[in-house]
Amino acid sequence: MTILAASSHTELTPSKSVSLRVEDILGVAFFDVNGLPREYFVTDVSPTTGWVQIVFQALGLRSLLAASLKLEGFHQITVHTDEQTALVVRRRNDYVAILVEGCIQPEDVAILDRLTQWIGRLDLLALEKHPHFRRA
Repeated sequence: MTILAASSHTELTPSKSVSLRVEDILGVAFFDVNGLPREYFVTDVSPTTGWVQIVFQALGLRSLLAASLKLEGFHQITVHTDEQTALVVRRRNDYVAILVEGCIQPEDVAILDRLTQWIGRLDLLALEKHPHFRRA
């Protein structure tokens, strides 16, 4: 998947310098501060929620490692499967994850930073109203 300039003008579109089309997002999940799944959204293209379990496990591993090694400063993780990528972003009071087709590996750190910031601003209410998503 390529990260390009904005090509879709919706409230879910990130800044012009980096974007994913809304149609590129296969799922969105919100987790509480403990890493427990809270809300998830699926699409007609990918109605399954199995990826949420993988993200949950990754967040649990992150918590275990952070506690054991006294690590601080976690902001995002990327989970790659054979066909999809889940990008998880730590926010002040929760985590948010998006699922996309293919592999997100921007070579430019600034692009990844902007994408991470955009994901961090995703709004639960906007997703509930958006026709591309439905609550799982």
